[in-house]
Amino acid sequence: MGRGHEGARQRGTDPAWAALGGDPALTERITYGGPPGLLPARLPVMSLARSTVAVCALAGAELAARRNGGPVPVVRVDDGAVATAFLSERHLRVDGRACSSFAPLSRFWRTADGWVRTHANYPHHRARLLRALELPETAGGADVEAELSGRRAEEIEETVCAAGGLAVALRTPEEWRAHPQGTAVAAHPLLTLAPLGDAPARALPSLAGSPALPAAGLRVLDLTRVIAGPVATRTLALLGAEVLRIDAPQLPESQDAHSDTGFGKRSTALDLGSPAGRASFEELLSRADVVVTGYRPGALDRFGLTPEALTARRPGLVVARLSAWGDDGPWGGRRGFDSLVQVATGIAAVEADAGSASTDAKESGGGAQRSGAPGALPAQALDHGTGYLLAAAVLRALTEQSRTGGSFLATLALARTARWLTHDLADGAEPHPGPGTAGLGTAGPGTLEPHPEAPITGDHDPAHHLRETDSPLGRLRHALPPVSFDGSPATWATPPGRCGMDAPVWQ
Repeated sequence: MGRGHEGARQRGTDPAWAALGGDPALTERITYGGPPGLLPARLPVMSLARSTVAVCALAGAELAARRNGGPVPVVRVDDGAVATAFLSERHLRVDGRACSSFAPLSRFWRTADGWVRTHANYPHHRARLLRALELPETAGGADVEAELSGRRAEEIEETVCAAGGLAVALRTPEEWRAHPQGTAVAAHPLLTLAPLGDAPARALPSLAGSPALPAAGLRVLDLTRVIAGPVATRTLALLGAEVLRIDAPQLPESQDAHSDTGFGKRSTALDLGSPAGRASFEELLSRADVVVTGYRPGALDRFGLTPEALTARRPGLVVARLSAWGDDGPWGGRRGFDSLVQVATGIAAVEADAGSASTDAKESGGGAQRSGAPGALPAQALDHGTGYLLAAAVLRALTEQSRTGGSFLATLALARTARWLTHDLADGAEPHPGPGTAGLGTAGPGTLEPHPEAPITGDHDPAHHLRETDSPLGRLRHALPPVSFDGSPATWATPPGRCGMDAPVWQ
């Protein structure tokens, strides 16, 4: 590959590695390859995907070298593997069955002055949405459409969010920059990784028996849901960590979602509000090395799960905290998902169909109002990209701990990743041909969800990066991990099992 192509592929890797505090010379250990033109969009989605996987693999290779005392292994980033992994939930099949994705009420809706997007995949979110709109539990799409068509998008956003539901008005990038939450997000870097209290240097035994498993022997408590956090812990499991996922019994996870992101993990249900559940958690924490949380800021505080409280009880712990909107600003405590962050931050407006912008709306100062449908990225790239960055932050923290000691805290947010995509990565990037809505399905007005079989990776055949594996759930077709360095595992040691069915103990 020529130097120009290599430089273009590395555009996002160097700044992401710098944000992680890594030695800049180590990025020379990364090689790039694979077919061009994948994950087509107006924004540089492939650059985001490639660079987040690259720094994650490099962090793993660096930790392996630290434990073995040898040189950092060469990292290989293949665009085909990366694009396939960023669509892992769409490639998943269970005994040939395509898995569920977005629920009928999770979609775009036309409003009186623009568009709003709702998220109602979980039953409790659907119930809150309908209550906020004063609709019966039996209401369907036509009922919601009729209710929202006569209301203002931002009024819907506030009403639904006040009821604990999820709805976000479509905004342009300019409108997001002027919004108080957009200002709060812009004040922070892509991610932060810093010490949090004193602790002795971490002793990492040599990996003589498993040289390519840099996280071997480490225990990770996984308190995350949906895609970003589970992708991070799935990656740590790939690299040898013992990962135990914890869900609240009153908030069961989708089995299809866990079938995608549960590789290499065990999964249990614990009620942290009960004495028995808290006692089990404290026993697990006493032997844990890493805690990863993916709930909105403040949601876990009442259980004593702030980073400061965790590290006080377990000095030397690495805490990685993920949220949708960040820790501060007026939306800091709000719920959020990748699809909603795309809408709020202007991504959906940028990726709208080329003919969708209304000149009448522009001339009248209508901002995000559009005559056609908003768009979407070709993958849930904010989720997947943030997940690989989160795993990279944990791996880098472990390396730094082995040198300096201390507890560590990593903080990431989907909105920060969105800003990185729309500003840092987009600055100077060549526009990618093709609308961001390529390959989108037509399940209903404003649905705009990618069809499971849509050719959203151009002419690329993902078969080379897919495997079939027997599991307790049946025969799984799944994407292979894109994180690769010399000697690293080609896939996970174990398939996913049934969500929440394992005992809350370390093996």
